[in-house]
Amino acid sequence: MRRLVAGVQHLPSSYFAVVMATGVIAIAGLELGVPVLPQALGVLNVIAYLVLWALTILRVARYRREFGNDLFDHVNGPGFFTVVAATGVLGSQFVVLWGFHGVATVLWLLTLVLWTLLTFAVFAGLTVKESKPNLAGGITGGWLLAVVATQSVVVLAMQIAPAVPDTLLPQLWFLGLSMWLWGGMLYVWLMALIFYRYVFYAFSPKDLTPPYWINMGAMAISTLAGTFLIANGRTASSALLGAIEPLLQGVTILFWATGTWWIPMLVVLGVWRHIVKRFPVRYDAAYWGMVFPLGMYALCTHHLVAALDLGFLEGIARVFVYVAIAAWVATFWGLLRSLGLGSRGPLSASGA
Repeated sequence: MRRLVAGVQHLPSSYFAVVMATGVIAIAGLELGVPVLPQALGVLNVIAYLVLWALTILRVARYRREFGNDLFDHVNGPGFFTVVAATGVLGSQFVVLWGFHGVATVLWLLTLVLWTLLTFAVFAGLTVKESKPNLAGGITGGWLLAVVATQSVVVLAMQIAPAVPDTLLPQLWFLGLSMWLWGGMLYVWLMALIFYRYVFYAFSPKDLTPPYWINMGAMAISTLAGTFLIANGRTASSALLGAIEPLLQGVTILFWATGTWWIPMLVVLGVWRHIVKRFPVRYDAAYWGMVFPLGMYALCTHHLVAALDLGFLEGIARVFVYVAIAAWVATFWGLLRSLGLGSRGPLSASGA
């Protein structure tokens, strides 16, 4: 117990990415016909979510200063957006795996509250902070978790729409559309800074942390949100969504194409990091930020096929779901080893 409490002091802000990755693979696995595994992962994910909340509450109670320092830190602060995205993914899991729209609605409301609090707390705090790092030391792919969090609100909003009273649907659709477009604009802002850091600053193997896969993952979940907006516009007779369906289709393809472009780029950089530069591969909590994009890419491609009748892309989804499962197994094994064998105690792996 003493080791656990000590480990909580340095609990990475991005550890809720475990829930994000596990949930999206459970959903993608179920929709793409993977047997047995989705239900098992779904149950495990509920447990993981509750455990991480308990550890977070313990950290706030015992180590408030460290928690506050991380919240307003340029590297660690964006990691807290995994709490929002994890809650949204868990809500989606309750809809897809078990059909519990009531539970999902409660989780969506929690997601919306968390998104509001963290968005303005983190960005306002970083803005007024007096001591700031330079761009190279302060920007990482983890900043795009803010985009993922935003789009997770949209995805779950569209999934709970069938259980929402008709009188509230126009407001829900408008909120979802507005946040989807805002998430896309936020990606443009942040990616411009990230790409500038890539190309014009020195880049060492230790700088290429796994959360750079969120470059792709943020576009993947934006694609998924777009397909849900398209589906709601067609099935729910939304005048707003129906009127702008061509725009929804075009921007959704733009998001998918952008995410797809990042995949070979990130693979090449990974080869450079681990094979050319021989940077060691060892468990880090940040690797969950790599697993999630792989699962989300499989899921969004599957939904893109259905939304736009692009059957020739279905094979990509079916390949990537197994790539994501393999990545999840490897990362989960690393987590178990770190909990049982880590020399610094449980939950002590460094964050994004």
